[in-house]
Amino acid sequence: MAVTDGIRDGREPVSLRLPGIVLGVGLGGFVDGILLHQILQWHHMLTSTDDDRIGVKYYSPRTVSGLEMNTVWDGIFHTVCWLAVLIGLAVLYARVTHGRRRVWTSRVLWGWILAGWGLFNLAEGLLDHQILGIHHVHGGPYQLWWDIGFLVLGAVLLIVGHLVQRSGRSLDTDGRLA
Repeated sequence: MAVTDGIRDGREPVSLRLPGIVLGVGLGGFVDGILLHQILQWHHMLTSTDDDRIGVKYYSPRTVSGLEMNTVWDGIFHTVCWLAVLIGLAVLYARVTHGRRRVWTSRVLWGWILAGWGLFNLAEGLLDHQILGIHHVHGGPYQLWWDIGFLVLGAVLLIVGHLVQRSGRSLDTDGRLA
């Protein structure tokens, strides 16, 4: 099959994997940042640097200057999430040229979005919570259990997303369900 303007000719299914995963990473990051950083205020990006593994200066969220620095880093985190959503939408827009409304009801797309959210949780949970130790889901005596729960949620989202996308129907290059 020939490729024209990034779209395959003929009836070959359009892959929603990449845009779905990238959207899921961005949207999962937004859920984490909005819910855990802002609403519940369980952590910010640098709230565990007093005992991290890489030597980042500690910025206590209980002081104005510490909260300011944590807010800056939360903003950088949200910017990365926002860029992931924009990139995911751009890739999706480039791949689906017709019937774009129909793609939003596709189990394949939503399955990949869930899988992307799960990948976000796994990567962020392993990197920031375990390897770097710059923050934890919820500090305190049970922080390891909160961190493990975050990783388990990521694995569940990844598995459920995979199962949901497998149960859906592919889209042809015209955006119709195949």
